[in-house]
Amino acid sequence: MGDIKGFLKVKRQPVKYRPVCERVKDYRETAMLRSEKDSGLQASRCMDCGTPFCHWGCPIGNYIPEWNDLLFRGQWQKAFTLLSATNNFPEITARLCPAACEYSCVLGINDEPVTIRQNELEVIEYAFKTGLVKPRPPRKRTGKEIAIIGSGPAGLACADQLNQAGYMVIVFEKDQRIGGLLRYGIPDFKLEKQILDRRLEILRKEGVVFVGGMQVGKDYPAGNLMKDFSAVCIACGSRVPRDLKIEGRQLKGIHFALDYLIQANKRLSGERIAIDELIDAKDKKVVVIGGGDTGADCTGVAHRQGAKRVVQIELLPKPPECRTPDYPWPSYPLLYRTSTSHEEGGIRQWSVSTKKFTGRNGRVEKLLCQRLAQEPGEKEFEIEADLVILALGFLHPEHSGLTRDLGLEFDTKGNVKTNEDYMTNIEGVFAAGDARRGQSLVVWAISEGRRAADRIDGYLKTSRHGIQGC
Repeated sequence: MGDIKGFLKVKRQPVKYRPVCERVKDYRETAMLRSEKDSGLQASRCMDCGTPFCHWGCPIGNYIPEWNDLLFRGQWQKAFTLLSATNNFPEITARLCPAACEYSCVLGINDEPVTIRQNELEVIEYAFKTGLVKPRPPRKRTGKEIAIIGSGPAGLACADQLNQAGYMVIVFEKDQRIGGLLRYGIPDFKLEKQILDRRLEILRKEGVVFVGGMQVGKDYPAGNLMKDFSAVCIACGSRVPRDLKIEGRQLKGIHFALDYLIQANKRLSGERIAIDELIDAKDKKVVVIGGGDTGADCTGVAHRQGAKRVVQIELLPKPPECRTPDYPWPSYPLLYRTSTSHEEGGIRQWSVSTKKFTGRNGRVEKLLCQRLAQEPGEKEFEIEADLVILALGFLHPEHSGLTRDLGLEFDTKGNVKTNEDYMTNIEGVFAAGDARRGQSLVVWAISEGRRAADRIDGYLKTSRHGIQGC
């Protein structure tokens, strides 16, 4: 490393965010970039570890110590090259990944870990700013075409890898615009869509073909896949939401989180929503059920829409603020975390079970809840609500349309079942991302897409025919 004592001389500089009073008035990103000088200093904190466990904590195996050293030395282009060797979309992971690598940082054993995620963001944004990120189409094509179903992070990573290997890749997306949940499920204050669009433009110039507004299994017969392509990768995500089937669930004003987030993103991009379908938190008492990242995203959107009050409730107990024996280093711990959305206001309550919804004239007005924690006081209580958002996670991919028509098998959790080579029960049809492993992190989706691409490449190189003689 360039400065073997950097971690002794430089303290961790946390991410700086725009002031709350400013950012709640718009949907621009909350985080701010650092200066090049500060980035170099933070990179100097990366130690010359005998065994860098950050590699172990990263699903895509980023060369973290190596590009941190290059960043410290001011060799930005080399740092970008090394970062891109393992990560197709560092500008996305640097904004959305919970940074499991930082929780497995050796320095984090007795000090604050290296700002790996922020360092990654600085490298990739420098690369875009200085023109280092350029389209690099493959020099030679194999003549084989591959279909990717779904344009989320898994599908895009798989498409990028296979395109660079020389295959013609066609990505089908049922929504009009490309990006999957990166476009429609993530609020702009975490990922502005211009960041996604600039990457998609590079992929297009490199030869990836995107077909939006095309639902395979409905607009495009699933059977045609077997005739038209040498291989297929199912990367349609896990979008069946977990419901809360209790009394009063039929009342109006109760919505799934993804429906709320998708609509908010569409409105922000200029798409018109019918008045009778509008989900808006303006001047409403909002209750978000679910304490995870999706619930926090809904809380942040509600703040920006002008909610009168936001309450986020979670069934599980409040997590500890420090590691417990159940989550020793270098594992990713279950900890109490405060997102930028929580910093903007609202109330969080833990160990709360929702028993029923009540209302008048067909609309929700209250939640009857029960405290599960063993504390003195009243166990049952009510929360007033004009709008309820169910952010309870997702169960599995849809079991209709494409997956049904192809005759795909599912595992015990309802995910698309594959073998160790990511192939489904149908030869030549592969699966990756949340559709295969269940709801997970964006960095795992990228990892899945890369691995599936490798297996598809191996299959087509060793198979005599691929699918149906292609």
